[in-house]
Amino acid sequence: MLLHIDSSADTTADSVTRQLTEGFARTHRTADHRHRDLSAAPVPPITPAYTTLGRRVEREGIVPPAKVPALIESAAEQREWDLTRPYVTELLAADTVLLGVPMYNLSVPATLKAWIDRVTFPGALTDPDTGKSLLRDTRVVVVMARGGGYGPGTPREHFDFQTPYLKAYFGNLGVPPEHLHLVAAELTRVDVLPRLAGLEDVAAASLARARATLTALAAG
Repeated sequence: MLLHIDSSADTTADSVTRQLTEGFARTHRTADHRHRDLSAAPVPPITPAYTTLGRRVEREGIVPPAKVPALIESAAEQREWDLTRPYVTELLAADTVLLGVPMYNLSVPATLKAWIDRVTFPGALTDPDTGKSLLRDTRVVVVMARGGGYGPGTPREHFDFQTPYLKAYFGNLGVPPEHLHLVAAELTRVDVLPRLAGLEDVAAASLARARATLTALAAG
């Protein structure tokens, strides 16, 4: 199953990540394609009831999702689990996770962070019998777009908190490096930011490389 998640606040006409993820999904051609638009249907932020339930679960060790309901002690906790379980189930069912992630204020959109916070429920992504990650065979393709230039060797390279965060997050979840693909299109605001004038060719080349990489990943 392809789990396709977009987090851009822009419409497809204005969003580079939406255009690129849409192209990937078309090329991938899977019968089971689930699309979540986190801007149109935001994930509710976690609440104190989520953290209380999470701590109780952690004290029990690795608890599979099917056994979490037995540890719920209030209506608020039940609500949090009812909100959380579908996202966890959906993620675990995916063979490929496709994420559209624009850079907002040097990092990821709040809409995506809300999904991350909710889906990373204690123990839910870990095999209770082996302790291994349930995402160890999942392929994750992250499509990133940056309005400016943040690539290696650029003056703003150290302002990129998007790439290292996503690499660390999925690595910590147990996604192997060979299954994690981060593809970035740079200088995507070259047409609207005067300070980027003269970099049109560089921006076009970056976008073309991103498209070619994603086409190859989708076909493979």
